[in-house]
Amino acid sequence: MLPAAHRLTRPEDFREVFRRGVSAGGSRVVLHWLRGDDSTRDLDPGAPVRIGFVASKKVGNAVMRHRVKRQLRHVMRERLEEFPPGARVVVRCLPAAAGSTSGDFACELDRLINKARERSGSR
Repeated sequence: MLPAAHRLTRPEDFREVFRRGVSAGGSRVVLHWLRGDDSTRDLDPGAPVRIGFVASKKVGNAVMRHRVKRQLRHVMRERLEEFPPGARVVVRCLPAAAGSTSGDFACELDRLINKARERSGSR
């Protein structure tokens, strides 16, 4: 589970990440990333990385959507250090995520994080 300080929950934050961030898509998920220094809000340099998840009904029933988001939370918790302080990330699930394992998500997210990092000019 992600610690509360690392959860992205407000709809305004999701909208800002979708509108202003960079995205990288895969077969199971799409990663949207807004660096902390790209934000319209003043964030302190030590602000935590905040991550949110979106799974529509196209992914499956409620049980499947929650299962997928649980797997993704676990995988993303291990990758918090990959993002600069203050970054906001949204992981949007695609229908193919329904039959995926945590290992599948880990491989895809590693690739998408690198792709998004290149696009954002970070590091």
